[in-house]
Amino acid sequence: MTNKKLPPPTQHKQFELLPKIINGGIAGIIGVSCVFPLDLVKTRLQNQQKGQRIYTSMFDALKKTYKSEGFFGMYKGASVNILLITPEKALKLASNDFFRHHLETKDKQLPITRQMLAGGLAGFCPIIVTTPMELLKIQMQDAGRVAAAAHAGGGTSLKVSATQIALNLLKTKGVFGLYRGTAATMLRDVTFSIIYFPLFATLNSLGPRASDGSDKAVFWWSFLSGCLAGSTAALSVTPCDVVKTRLQLLTHVQGERSYNGIVNAFMSILKHEGPKALFKGGACRMIVIAPLFGIAQMIYYLGVAEHLLGYI
Repeated sequence: MTNKKLPPPTQHKQFELLPKIINGGIAGIIGVSCVFPLDLVKTRLQNQQKGQRIYTSMFDALKKTYKSEGFFGMYKGASVNILLITPEKALKLASNDFFRHHLETKDKQLPITRQMLAGGLAGFCPIIVTTPMELLKIQMQDAGRVAAAAHAGGGTSLKVSATQIALNLLKTKGVFGLYRGTAATMLRDVTFSIIYFPLFATLNSLGPRASDGSDKAVFWWSFLSGCLAGSTAALSVTPCDVVKTRLQLLTHVQGERSYNGIVNAFMSILKHEGPKALFKGGACRMIVIAPLFGIAQMIYYLGVAEHLLGYI
């Protein structure tokens, strides 16, 4: 009797969440470390209101910051951002992969509407981490602008740390004090993710493959796709980012307006500063986000966590 070889059992590709989370964390730390000075400049430009012009451009802000505060002054708020960016990026990137995996149709297709839904959910998940991170980072980043304005007016400014700000908010306003601007953060991040993730997936699918029959694009194409999708999404949501930044600012320069909410901020900026003001720091934001997400896709492509954990 002839022994027949049985076909190997069908293997179903499992979704491994842990390496995705680790990859996202690594991507966040590396990306933020590379682009933080530009993010600081973006915050200062966005918080400049009409009549309070300290910086004339992105390069002017970089030059003045470096001259008055030194190299490390360009990394104010970086520690809290790096500390919290790990869970934030881990949640966002891993969540998108998780939701895409579970929103696939029976024939393994993912229509654009489901891609957008997965992206939107991925943008929503890290809000619990993103909001306090952004709030504390903005105070530290904008401290130099506030100090410069105070010195110009003959006043003085106190040096504060992220820890002091956090403790003071907890003491005076409780936990909710750290979540000032949550709705604006959600509006920015959910909208960004709805645009970014489907756009990246589409661009990435158009490039050359890593090998014949592979579902992965070559490393450099994934990097470029992340950069292009990131910069496009970043510019698209810049008005939301300007509003969020101003709503989260705790210390104002004398004469600056404060706002009661998202709609009030939008209307007030349009009325007093014009539509152009809603795109302040847009170039900086594109330059910041492009490599940040390009690096994220590079880390995913290389499978750093998969190698460390022995999945590969």
